[in-house]
Amino acid sequence: MNKKNPKRLLIIGCGGVASVAIHKCCQNSDVFEEIMIASRTKSKCDALAAKLAPMTKTVITTAQVNADHAEEVAELIASYRPAAVLNLALPYQDLAIMDACLEAGAHYIDTANYEPEDTDDPQWREIYEERCKRLGFSAYFDYSWQWDYRESFENAGLMALLGTGFDPGVTSVFTAYAQKHYFDEIHTIDILDCNGGDHGYPFATNFNPEINLREVSAPGSYWENGAWVEVPPMSIKREYDFPEVGRKDMYLLHHEEIESLAKNIPGVQRIRFFMTFGQSYLTHMKCLENVGMLSTSPIEFQGQQIVPIQFLKALLPDPASLGPRTVGKTNIGCIYTGIKDGKERTIYIYNVCDHQECYREVESQAISYTTGVPAMIGAMMVLTGAWQGEGVFNVEEFDPDPYMDALNQWGLPWVVCENPQTVE
Repeated sequence: MNKKNPKRLLIIGCGGVASVAIHKCCQNSDVFEEIMIASRTKSKCDALAAKLAPMTKTVITTAQVNADHAEEVAELIASYRPAAVLNLALPYQDLAIMDACLEAGAHYIDTANYEPEDTDDPQWREIYEERCKRLGFSAYFDYSWQWDYRESFENAGLMALLGTGFDPGVTSVFTAYAQKHYFDEIHTIDILDCNGGDHGYPFATNFNPEINLREVSAPGSYWENGAWVEVPPMSIKREYDFPEVGRKDMYLLHHEEIESLAKNIPGVQRIRFFMTFGQSYLTHMKCLENVGMLSTSPIEFQGQQIVPIQFLKALLPDPASLGPRTVGKTNIGCIYTGIKDGKERTIYIYNVCDHQECYREVESQAISYTTGVPAMIGAMMVLTGAWQGEGVFNVEEFDPDPYMDALNQWGLPWVVCENPQTVE
């Protein structure tokens, strides 16, 4: 029987983010002695494994799995016996993979919270509409579904680590770091996500189009004075001068880490999330929305049921193909205001990432890089025992220092700026 290895990781997914995380695991063979890459399309896993095998001490195996089916994932976990499962598949599959981890006995790690594929499902819709009324925001994605697994993971003696990408993920660790080292009280958090890159296409998304377009076409929302405030999509616009990138327009969006930070950062009075967009992107997106191409509801076309946004995804450039043609930099970070030793304080913690440097290292653009590196680091925190617990956790609930050290070591160095420009 295959014996469980505390340095063995099962990675589900083989897209752009997964490719980066797998590259970084293979650079970190002391922690990741063995990895399995599993995806619906095994040939992609095999090709990546063949490319990396000559360059790493990490033993790489591959498998085919349909992550929609918990029992299939559980069988794979039971056979491979990893210490943990790193879920880099679709957010639709989070719950099935969590169920599989519980059944087969493995820790769980992901980068994005659950959202349903079918937003017209009556059972899901009933719960969703009750949550909209109770909490006051209407985004399809939220943490409640995964937080409900807390007792199950506690009883199983297992850990589920949620949201170890960049945002959510690094931005939340930045917050824990600011709270530990710079503030007695954090009063406001502004999360700023700037992509100053140019891929040369008239229209493309930098990560999964289905997820990206659903996210940015939804109403915006922010947390203020203990409650959610929801606003129409893209209705709050600000301009910011990003270090190493320059002045960019940015828009307020709903984003999942607002929900967990509001719960886990005591005394915070306001949390907002802004992302930069160019006018061309917004014009294309609005046109697609107006003609129904962003819809998640199935329609019949030539005798087949298709989901418009999934059809659109098939037409758009694959985000994994953008690396060689994307130039420029990203700047992602958080501006904090609060109190330290009775005095007001403002700091800005951020990372700048160069698209072409990412491509030279792992053949990826910076959007995938900034998510894939933290995915590896989160898995490293779990496998090494730097972060331990039984239950379901968000990254800001742990000591940020080892994670912050790992960011500097593995390609995402960060800067702390005192008294930065703030956002009105």
